[in-house]
Amino acid sequence: MNEKAALQFAVALAGLVPVTAGTLGIFDPALLDLGTTPSSTTHAAYLSGVLLGIGLVFWALVPSIEQQNRLFTLLAAIVVLGGIARLLMAFRLGVWSPSVRLPLAMELGVTPLLWVWQRRISRQSA
Repeated sequence: MNEKAALQFAVALAGLVPVTAGTLGIFDPALLDLGTTPSSTTHAAYLSGVLLGIGLVFWALVPSIEQQNRLFTLLAAIVVLGGIARLLMAFRLGVWSPSVRLPLAMELGVTPLLWVWQRRISRQSA
């Protein structure tokens, strides 16, 4: 498997996380321990839809990933910004359960690494 194909596989695999979490959150936010009031449940459903959309767009970039610098960067920045917000709230609330730590690993670890890798593949293909 060449490096571009490995990146495509990694992004497709990583995209399962937002697609799965987004879908679950849309249909039953309680499955993700989201929403305790009707208004917070509707907000959780909305944010789950946004998360689903982010995952679907990452998947849409896979076929021509080496040409997708701007959109890949934008999506990665959105995910990292969300991760920073989650991290700040986790510190504020002192919440470090797996349902906080695992998304943080994706948002502030995996996503930036995939972004660096995408940039490298893009430079190599130019």
